[in-house]
Formats: sequence, C-alpha cells, structure tokens
Amino acid sequence: MMSRLSLLLLVAIQTSCGFVIQPTTSRCKPLKSSLEDNKDLQEKAKSIDLEPKMNPDRPELPELKGDYDWDAKFGNDDDWITENVPGKMVLNEVELAAQVTALGKLEEKWRKEREEREYEESKKVGWVPEAELANGRAAMFFLVTGLLTEYWTGYSLPAQVEEMLRIGGFIGLDI
Repeated sequence: MMSRLSLLLLVAIQTSCGFVIQPTTSRCKPLKSSLEDNKDLQEKAKSIDLEPKMNPDRPELPELKGDYDWDAKFGNDDDWITENVPGKMVLNEVELAAQVTALGKLEEKWRKEREEREYEESKKVGWVPEAELANGRAAMFFLVTGLLTEYWTGYSLPAQVEEMLRIGGFIGLDI
C-alpha cells in the first residue's frame, strides 16, 4: 500500500504531464489509465527517503547541507586551530554565566557611549558645529542686510549700529 506522500507525488507528476496543450512536443509521457498501472512512478516514489539524514557528530540534530569536516582536511596544518574554537567549545553553566555577564557589561557600555554621542550630536547651542553653522548663516544674512540698508539709506554700517543703539536707549541719555 502506498503512503499519502507517495500518492501525492504521483498525482502531482501525472497532473503536470497530463495538461499539455500539444502532447507531441511535450517531454512528458501520456497518462496511463490508472495510478496502479504506472509502475515506474510508483518505484520512484518508493525510492524517495522521507526520513531526514542526521548529523553523525550530534545524532539529535539534522545534517546540514554543505556540512564538511574541516578539521579532518586541515588537521595536519600547523596554522589550523582545533582547540577553543568558538562554536565548538562546550561551556559549563558557570563559564556561560560569566560570558553573559561580560556581554551585558559591554552592551551597557556601548549603549551609554551611543547615547552620549547622540546627545552631543543633538546640541544646537554652545561650541558645537551646528551652532557655529547657524551663527555663520545669521552673520552672513545681517551683513547683506546692512549693506543693502547702506545702499538705500546712505547710512554706513557703523552709523546704522549707532542709530540702533540710540533707538534702543543705550546711548545718548544725558541725565
């Protein structure tokens, strides 16, 4: 008796071959009268291994595609490291806890450094590049404004400053 997967595989193969518009140009064989008559497909379906291959080193895990024993190939090379390789080391709970603690400290240190850097970059006043950029743009704007005012009114830049100080009440008060 066929398993369900074998039967599904047979139906899928026959269906893909059966719906050909021009059967003369198709590479598929024409459909036979029933599923039981097609012995070739039944044999192919039985030969498919449904159980996954297991890793020979760790039988509880499936075999990885491309899994290769690099130690066997390069074990004789003097530069090939075979001890204390990350991923192959077996750590006890104490060593693992120490690593977790050390990684937690590193994470906290890097988080503080990132927050400090972000804070410094967000500053807009003081001796920071963003403030200097804003000050430079304001100075250029007011210099151009002063030159245009001098052109239209005839007052020089120092005369404009003196006029502003008089209007503001900073100079010219004789009490």
